[in-house]
Amino acid sequence: MKIVGRRLVGWQAVYDIGLAGDHNFLLANGAIAANCFNKSHSTAYGYVTYQTAFLKANFPVEYMAALLTANSGDQDKVQRYIATCLSMGIEVLPPDVNRSDIDFTPVGNKILFGLSAVRNVGQGMIEAILQARAEEGDFQSLADFCKRITDSRILNRRALESLIACGAMDSLHPQRNRNQLMQDLPLVLEWAQARAKDRAVGQVTLFDMLAGDDPAPSAPPVDDLPDAEKLRYEKELLGFYVSNHPLKDIHRPAAMIAPISLADLEQHTSQGMVSVIALLTALKPITTKRGERMAILQLEDLTGQAEAVVFPKAYERIHRQLQSDQRLLLWGTLEMRDDRPQLLIEDAEPLEEVKLVLVDLPVEQAGDIQAQNRLSEVLKQQVGEMPKVPVVVKVTDGYHTQYVRLGPQFRVEDADRARVALTDAGFHAQASELLSLKL
Repeated sequence: MKIVGRRLVGWQAVYDIGLAGDHNFLLANGAIAANCFNKSHSTAYGYVTYQTAFLKANFPVEYMAALLTANSGDQDKVQRYIATCLSMGIEVLPPDVNRSDIDFTPVGNKILFGLSAVRNVGQGMIEAILQARAEEGDFQSLADFCKRITDSRILNRRALESLIACGAMDSLHPQRNRNQLMQDLPLVLEWAQARAKDRAVGQVTLFDMLAGDDPAPSAPPVDDLPDAEKLRYEKELLGFYVSNHPLKDIHRPAAMIAPISLADLEQHTSQGMVSVIALLTALKPITTKRGERMAILQLEDLTGQAEAVVFPKAYERIHRQLQSDQRLLLWGTLEMRDDRPQLLIEDAEPLEEVKLVLVDLPVEQAGDIQAQNRLSEVLKQQVGEMPKVPVVVKVTDGYHTQYVRLGPQFRVEDADRARVALTDAGFHAQASELLSLKL
């Protein structure tokens, strides 16, 4: 398009004609003004974009801590940013009564949850913790904590249980586990309150007179809570799995065979069948008017949550795999409901049973057109009626290794049968379990 010139049209009423792409405006005289966006506005946005990109590139821990704090009221965004931290190599740790501030705190190359994130811990308790630390230094033990936070109105058992259960007191007793601290808590709390009352009325114990330390009582030794239960407490009290996540250790192989995350589902609603790896956090069984059984699922991965529906035919086939806290590879289609993506489940498989076909190709063979065609023909013969097993090619040049997941059209029905066919065709292939794949 050739621009022949511009002229000032003065002040005129404009009417948005509602074009989704460019928002063109119709002037009163019939002329169209395209995208009335002044340069100063664009320049300001560009400058802010440059600044944030600079901070993320040069101060990634501080930048992500600030981003998490700014969005702390939006659980979906916080979970997505925690996943971003993981991909950037930044570890997000549970809160710590000796190091955490009110909000997310950068510590070295890690980020600590803020104390304000812990449920049942009020603003008064947080202020008392920060003041006690500022005046007398770090807390040395659970007993020291209870002794120094003297206001009985804020030092309540429920808040202390929450701090212990989410890991905020792990650093006080490295030799003790969270379950042990839970058992010690009522004894220590009673001891601290008794000391506070004695001091309030001017009574002094023998230990005080000798400038010694009145030892706090402790409960008999107990084993730690199972890892799954500790994670459940973290999720309940912080809203997230922090010290670990059921999908954290396998996020790289998971992304290899199911690259779509729950946070990105909306971008894939027109792609037909999709596959995702997620944790099943809740299941609501439903009986239809015809007496058929179906279910609504709540799913979670490292990036967020999503809702899924299993209709009667699929439910009858896969209901045994649908157990709470089960890690699943799910196949289904997407639809939008109330402006949110919803997954319609067609099939599911526990991650412990998921297999893939791994084909080892030297870089010379990977670049050979004839070898590519031969590989394609062998895989097409292994598609079958229910092709669910992904095929991953491992390309090596002696120094570097690159994993390439082939497209869904190359999925095979049976991993072992495909391995035999590939081996007979001269390829080095193996049927591997997903959880054993090291990337």
